[in-house]
Amino acid sequence: MTDAPRVLVLPGYQSSGPEHWQSLWEARHPAYRRVAQRDWEYPRRDEWVAALHDVVASAASPVVFVAHSLGCHAVVQWAARHVHPVAGALLVAPSDVERLDALSDARTFGPIPMTRLPFPSILVASTDDPFADLERAERWAAAWGSRLVCLGAAGHINAAAGYGPWPEGEALLAELVGRPE
Repeated sequence: MTDAPRVLVLPGYQSSGPEHWQSLWEARHPAYRRVAQRDWEYPRRDEWVAALHDVVASAASPVVFVAHSLGCHAVVQWAARHVHPVAGALLVAPSDVERLDALSDARTFGPIPMTRLPFPSILVASTDDPFADLERAERWAAAWGSRLVCLGAAGHINAAAGYGPWPEGEALLAELVGRPE
């Protein structure tokens, strides 16, 4: 690959607010591109996957995904349907869309594909995420071929859990795409 991969930011339900690490990374790196969704409040799997595919298909170079929560499932669902050069995926705090108490709109992202991703990935989880048990994250990481990084008691790894700039996450992204930070 001669071109650096295009970083695509995929927020979850309700997008990522201004203090969220994804938004702060975008502010620091103007080349990062947020994959916009028509409706952040009422997510639909096929609509989110189609929006992601439109952006990926128009990229001039391979892409790397930086996904949070429901955005992780958009990536995994996309990968189950499409082939395109992907440098990697940083999958942070995927929510469990198959839980009975999951939002009904989030449940449209199930069933969760349990097949190996065709690109390198790192799944970052915590021991006390209110939206997914660590055991589920471990099973997803194993199925997807992702390296699992557990941050301990880190909640949903968002601004509410104290994850603003999150330089450790940027270091994981740099490691994933094989370039210095």
